[in-house]
Amino acid sequence: MLPDLTQYLWIAWIVLAVVFVIIELLTLEFTFLMLAAGAVIGGLGVNLLGGPWWLQILIAAAVSALLLFTIRPLLLTALRRSSQPHPTNVDALYGMAARVTAPFVDGRGFVRLDNGEQWTAELAPAAPALSPGERAVVTAVRGATVEVAPAPSFPASGSPAADSPERSTD
Repeated sequence: MLPDLTQYLWIAWIVLAVVFVIIELLTLEFTFLMLAAGAVIGGLGVNLLGGPWWLQILIAAAVSALLLFTIRPLLLTALRRSSQPHPTNVDALYGMAARVTAPFVDGRGFVRLDNGEQWTAELAPAAPALSPGERAVVTAVRGATVEVAPAPSFPASGSPAADSPERSTD
């Protein structure tokens, strides 16, 4: 006489849910997490309520599909919205401030970027000549050369030194 294996189906639902969670930890797309939730809520839930095996599978599939098409897109949207792209490598150089370290001759010179790197620089089109010590801003990167333009200067009333109170030497 063969044992009734449907009485042990709850074990299969738990194992399936654990396998789906492990796969989800490797993929991080929320797909297998929704399948695991469907296995637990639909499959195991109906099993614990005494439903037949075919109803367990049907409810597990329905709950998984419902979660995949409703909750997963909301989770992905929230995840993508909270992570702002952070520029790296060459993309991080655009707009970075620099200080001219060597005079520009024929439109080419050297600058030290605010991150400490020394770069060969070219003046941006229609930019006035820069002398050593002046501030500039990176406008483009062309291979191993950055294109710079003069940094915008702040008006006297907006500079931090102009806003600080005068010190009295009396």
